[in-house]
Amino acid sequence: MDRIIGIDYGRKRVGVAVTDPLGIFASALDTVHSAKIIDYLKKYASNENVVRFVVGYPMNMNGKPSEAAKDVDIFLKHLAKAFPDIPVTLEDERFTSVLAHRAMIEGGMSKKDRMNKESVDKISAAIILQSYLDRRQPL
Repeated sequence: MDRIIGIDYGRKRVGVAVTDPLGIFASALDTVHSAKIIDYLKKYASNENVVRFVVGYPMNMNGKPSEAAKDVDIFLKHLAKAFPDIPVTLEDERFTSVLAHRAMIEGGMSKKDRMNKESVDKISAAIILQSYLDRRQPL
């Protein structure tokens, strides 16, 4: 089955999410150290048919790329080199951390668990991916 991977890239950690086999829902998958993300994705893609990457792109409120976008641009070059045949879609990631915290609260996570930045990163990746899926599929 085809899978779409959602990525919330950060200098230290990368949140990773994946679609269900039907490509309808996004689920948080993992948090990976940024230095190891390409190897992680290669291993994942060797077991699953990855058809697209959806990468969160940091934007300012004025709609222009933020300072963190430079790091994502470098990552995008590495991603394209490692996976030249898999398309990449950029998704505005404004407010994903806030939405991730809200989802964690609504999901009943304890305050201690909500402090875990790795949880926030992978939930943010799922929000980025679900945003793409919701926009892509007509209601």
